[in-house]
Amino acid sequence: MTNNNPQTREWQALSNDHHLAPFSDFKQLKEKGPRIITSAKGVYLWDSEGNKILDGMAGLWCVAIGYGRDELADAASKQMRELPYYNLFFQTAHPPVLELAKAIADIAPEGMNHVFFTGSGSEGNDTMLRMVRHYWAIKGQPQKKVIISRKNGYHGSTVAGASLGGMTYMHEQGDLPIPGIVHIAQPYWFAEGGDMTPEEFGVWAANQLEEKILEIGVDNVGAFIAEPIQGAGGVIIPPDTYWPRIKEILAKYDILFVADEVICGFGRTGEWFGSDFYDLKPDMMTIAKGLTSGYIPMGGLIVRDEVVAVLNEGGDFNHGFTYSGHPVAAAVALENIRIMRDEKIIDRVHEETAPYLQSRLRELSDHPLVGEVRGVGLLGAIELVQDKATRKRYEGRGVGMICRTFCFENGLIMRAVGDTMIIAPPLVITKAEIDELVTKARKCLDLTLSALQA
Repeated sequence: MTNNNPQTREWQALSNDHHLAPFSDFKQLKEKGPRIITSAKGVYLWDSEGNKILDGMAGLWCVAIGYGRDELADAASKQMRELPYYNLFFQTAHPPVLELAKAIADIAPEGMNHVFFTGSGSEGNDTMLRMVRHYWAIKGQPQKKVIISRKNGYHGSTVAGASLGGMTYMHEQGDLPIPGIVHIAQPYWFAEGGDMTPEEFGVWAANQLEEKILEIGVDNVGAFIAEPIQGAGGVIIPPDTYWPRIKEILAKYDILFVADEVICGFGRTGEWFGSDFYDLKPDMMTIAKGLTSGYIPMGGLIVRDEVVAVLNEGGDFNHGFTYSGHPVAAAVALENIRIMRDEKIIDRVHEETAPYLQSRLRELSDHPLVGEVRGVGLLGAIELVQDKATRKRYEGRGVGMICRTFCFENGLIMRAVGDTMIIAPPLVITKAEIDELVTKARKCLDLTLSALQA
């Protein structure tokens, strides 16, 4: 990428001299310099070189209502002038957070009427771990501490969040996971299904939960946590047989079920929550990202009424954050939810743009590089392979990163997870913008194939 703007080089120098970026190779980034994003509107970004880029990842899965909505800026400004900050400790509250808790309860699955607020999804999952163990201690079963998660799941980057997640490359740094967290197989048929049909594999993967519960002992298992669709793992959509079997297992044993809705929540699947899409009945749901459309940091944990009834008997819950339920974040989230409801954004995703995106994306299945295209709502994944029939990858070639680089250079943000290209555009994307996304994706697939052949 050529930098013609002197200001770009100045900002990159500041990055090199002072900034440590998340999930980055510091040495590599220092040599290359970051791309500097300077403005955004709708589904588009502009960098410091004046390049216009279609954001196929909605920031980091979060910019649900698109960039540049003045209403959210106005809500933040008004709240900052009225009450810029106060905490929720010491039996104190403020109107924005109470109104937001009610607004969330109104859209959450039935029977989930209480919210514990945090600053992020990672903090939401830390809260979940503390709350699950506190819940069982109140019930006189303090040994029910183990939380079962899935390999290649993502539940954040704090010590507890990274431990709950099943990303081995994260576990390798920092002596993780912490004790009391175990992982089972993920429902990723394309990569791990072998000779099984997707239906057979879905049942097999779900049965790993029961096997793990019996191995550990139901008296020691506190909860099972899972994303309805694994996002950062590569938009892994379980076979149709998976969630029905999981629900049977959960009904059989005395453990809590936690749905991590940080990515699926707030309309991504064409329903308010992924739990609505799959008719799950979680005891807790972690939320963040789309809650504020990413305009300001906020997360939380929605808790089922029966769980709250137990917590009410347990005295102090010794947990919380300085910014739990921050009034400015709460005001922005309230306005974000109002816009989603009043403009019927999720209805439009469900009825129009999601079916259109999924139809257009699947046209890429004929490309020589593409082994599978899958998606739900405004989530999509494109598997890059060397051999379509055997699902064999280009080993050691870094095909996903090659494709991602071509995307960046050609005005599209698609994310690479290994050799899987994934998208999650803003929920306000239009059919014309979907056409542009798919056209650019095909061009980048062509360029990637040419680079491999060369």
